[in-house]
Amino acid sequence: MAERIFDVIVIGGGPGGYVAAIRAAQLGLATALVERAEIGGVCLNWGCIPTKALLHTADVLRDIESAAALGIDAGPARVDLARVVARSRAVAQQLNRGVTGLLKKNKVQVYDGVARITEPGRIAVDDAQAATLGADAIVIATGARAKSLPGIEPDGRCVWSAREAMVPDALPKRLLVIGAGAIGIEFASFYRTLGSEVTVVEVLPEILPIEDTEIAAAARRAFEKAGIAIHTATSVASLQRSANELKAVLKSATGTVEATFDRAILAVGVTGNVEDLGLERTRVVVERGFIRTDAACETAEPGIYAIGDVAGPPCLAHKASHEAVACVERIAGRDAHPLDRNRVPGCTYSHPQIASIGLTERGAADAGRHIRIGRFPLIGNGKAIAIGDSNGLIKTLFDAQTGELLGAHMVGPGVTELIHGFAIAMGAETTEAELIGTVFPHPTISEAMHESVLAAYGRALHI
Repeated sequence: MAERIFDVIVIGGGPGGYVAAIRAAQLGLATALVERAEIGGVCLNWGCIPTKALLHTADVLRDIESAAALGIDAGPARVDLARVVARSRAVAQQLNRGVTGLLKKNKVQVYDGVARITEPGRIAVDDAQAATLGADAIVIATGARAKSLPGIEPDGRCVWSAREAMVPDALPKRLLVIGAGAIGIEFASFYRTLGSEVTVVEVLPEILPIEDTEIAAAARRAFEKAGIAIHTATSVASLQRSANELKAVLKSATGTVEATFDRAILAVGVTGNVEDLGLERTRVVVERGFIRTDAACETAEPGIYAIGDVAGPPCLAHKASHEAVACVERIAGRDAHPLDRNRVPGCTYSHPQIASIGLTERGAADAGRHIRIGRFPLIGNGKAIAIGDSNGLIKTLFDAQTGELLGAHMVGPGVTELIHGFAIAMGAETTEAELIGTVFPHPTISEAMHESVLAAYGRALHI
């Protein structure tokens, strides 16, 4: 088959890859996209989107169970797990079709197969036509996959990866979640709300280890109040499968504990999909499982770029999409601001929700910054009290000399929909003066954001 020449070839069709392909095509570049599995990648098909569908079900169930306190007699709720899972899969499939349609609309040539770089500027596609493609610019957007632990591998039956955890055929009575990052905590929250007895084990001293310590502690108290057992600074020394149950030995500084579970979810982080790409034929450098890039997303091999999870943390879909646009705009000769990874918001969609951006209090201290801290508990917010969900906290950090907003950290209802306000403020280089002078609508949870800023400067009104 004759070689086909494009301006840009994108390897991987997730939220980094498909966005890169669409934007490249919009800029008039002849674009090809190669995807070995499903358009939309893990995020759309087996990650961000279907898990949020599951978590919405949990939110509705929680609302029904608390309806009596609001004066509504809703009766006992019954969960049909098969329908819950089916809806989650239908949501993912709908969006998969939508993205496929967008690629077609923008005249992106899509190849279903495995892409391998044969030399800089050339790739071979292992598909039905055994296509050979060439381009001056190759964008690697192959994403990442879940890590496993020595001796603890998902088997799809008793030990689940995130994928199996999204399509259970029955609700486990006793569930072990290994790892207390965002993925582990979201699954713990979902299964606990549906009725499972949930135990979370985290080897680090805190849950949600990338979050501000104070916010993580507040979230932990809420999770434990909901009945989730949490063991930090604890490892799973062994996990033995017998019949249809798991016998776990949990090890900490205080000794070992044996416990029995029906299922376990492994959620201990991710590593980049860098294998079988032909990188050994290039100067591309892989460090700690991820491709090293410069501020322009270019690798050590000129003309080869990497974006999204495969290019390293934060491993978030919106970071991948942002990098995608900036990367292809540079390829097209346009000016584009490099990504400031310190200004990428992070969200955990558990109950309560957690959202953050910028430096944590510990991070600011490590960086030698002199800071002012504002805190506002949601117990002082009228809207939070009105909806019966006032367990939360908004925390803001400012540079003590300049008033620069360095970070914002939130736990409570709906905060994943609010963090963008602080993201815009940081992007616009807003100081405390502009934020203090901003009018926030009443009654809203967002007023607590304003009060947190006021509190940093001794001006809080409602505490």
